[in-house]
Amino acid sequence: MKLEKILDRLGSLEKNSFIKIIDNIISKNPKNGKEIEKLLSSSDKGLKSVDNQNISTIFNLTSNEFRKYIECEFQEITSQLDILIDIIIKDGNCIMKQDWFSRLYDTEIKNLKNRIKALNADFENDKSELSEKRKRDYKIYKACLHTAYYNDVENNRDSKVSSDELSIILTLSRQLGLSQEEVKLINYSILPIKKIEIQEVIKGLKNIGVIFYSNKENTIYVADEMVRVLRKIREKEVAEKFYRRTLKLLREPIINQIAKDHNIDRKLDYSQKIEGIIKEGVSFTNLLLTDIYKTGSTLTEKKKALNELCEKGLEIKNLRGSTLDEKINSLIEHFDAVEKDEKVGISLDGFDKLLAELNQALPKLNKQIKDQFELQDEFVLKAEFLLAYNIKPRDILDLITKSDLTFFLKENGIRQRGENILNILEHYKDVENLYLENYMNVGYRNLNLLKENGIIVKESELGIKFEELTKVIFKGLGFDVDEKFKNQLNTNKDMIDILLNLGNNEVIIVECKTSKERGYNKFSTVSRQLKSYQNLALKNDLRIVKILLVAPEFSDDFVTDCEMDTEMNLSLVTALTLTNIFDAFKISKYQEFPHVLFRDILINEERILKALSK
Repeated sequence: MKLEKILDRLGSLEKNSFIKIIDNIISKNPKNGKEIEKLLSSSDKGLKSVDNQNISTIFNLTSNEFRKYIECEFQEITSQLDILIDIIIKDGNCIMKQDWFSRLYDTEIKNLKNRIKALNADFENDKSELSEKRKRDYKIYKACLHTAYYNDVENNRDSKVSSDELSIILTLSRQLGLSQEEVKLINYSILPIKKIEIQEVIKGLKNIGVIFYSNKENTIYVADEMVRVLRKIREKEVAEKFYRRTLKLLREPIINQIAKDHNIDRKLDYSQKIEGIIKEGVSFTNLLLTDIYKTGSTLTEKKKALNELCEKGLEIKNLRGSTLDEKINSLIEHFDAVEKDEKVGISLDGFDKLLAELNQALPKLNKQIKDQFELQDEFVLKAEFLLAYNIKPRDILDLITKSDLTFFLKENGIRQRGENILNILEHYKDVENLYLENYMNVGYRNLNLLKENGIIVKESELGIKFEELTKVIFKGLGFDVDEKFKNQLNTNKDMIDILLNLGNNEVIIVECKTSKERGYNKFSTVSRQLKSYQNLALKNDLRIVKILLVAPEFSDDFVTDCEMDTEMNLSLVTALTLTNIFDAFKISKYQEFPHVLFRDILINEERILKALSK
């Protein structure tokens, strides 16, 4: 869930710790200080009085400083921050009831203790699967950490790892190729794990600003933006779902070799080994730099293999970069952009239909998804529920076995030639609703974003498409979009876009304008056009109740010129406002939108939404 949405749900006391930390960062002149100052300039009372959207923006501008602040917290080794952060950044754990978080914490502590015992036994057992080289790596790291932690005792100080010592230890772990989980196991074999009361755990995480806790809902919230920051701290370059997507493209012998290198049981089945690699925190970069290639592969062969993996497997064409490192960074950036993108790839209705038919064809899928993402609800195959956890259609399909996907394709008459997952996504795209979800992008004529969101359209068609979508919205609001009557009125010179027939010779005229530029500002041109439409309607003895102009946005000058016009009963409505009115209307008690609410010059969205909610 996005930070702004979480802040909207919470009271001021529940946000207080987070606000204080960001305020403190701002007071120390952060890198983006000037941009932050602009956002704060409208408020004399500091960050507390800024709206939640701007707080979210300010957090993104201070994310690097916030990361450094959290990294300092890691010097207090007894805090168990590594354990706790690994829990809250896991896919599906961004919203948790307190008792569910407590259960996950207990399970993690228990698993860690068992694995530490097994690791210590492997140290002593000459016949263990651990190679001598790996034992040596573990022993080197363990000895260095032991010295860093206990050298304070010799000097009569509290035991801790200083920032300088920590940076050396982290460098050592990277050079030895240790995974996050291997580091964690060795750390806690030196420092015994003590289970902390869950209220203390929550309080600690809340006080350092990484979680929010709603007392009313008894629920923990971790913002999507926060998860990305914490993941960088834990050196997990991509979300688990993207890591899994990449690993599933590798042949089993390669997966076995990675498992062997990181002390993962090779007797597990293919999917379990993949989950083990993800849980181990094996570096995604190191995996693509060395682990997935045949022994002795040249640099050219590695580049070719990586290009094939991305183009044929991940469907990412023309991966940027000339060196192997640059290509891997480009792939990480691609996954980061996909994760930040709020678009689903198919419409919300299409997602719900996909989930319903998956549930019917594969009855065990609900439990599989529930277990995979550690979700608390019993039935989880609901589009809005999954999207709140940033789980999208592709993430669900990635978890289904090849044989089950093939069965699902046959059961639902979906094309089987080509890539199965892409065929399924295309089948459930639900084009009209997908266009509606991209209404703003059509209005702004943003071809790149439309293409990224699965819509292929010519630029010359965008004006007509914006008009068609506006008609769909007004029909959805209960209006009679009278095409037949409009065509009777229109002449070769005057072509009204949309005519809403209210009956009794009363009409609303709607004009639609797209614009690449921010702030529509061509009032003189559009006013002449609208006045000619007004005259056309009056000649036909029609009463014009309202003229509406719909555009992505309007400049201040345009609004002022509109206010000064005395000849037309004209109101301006932005595409975003119209979309939000439509969404609110769908859950309101009204069968037809009360058009009397269109009475402002620039339509006041907040007032209309409030009226619809009564």
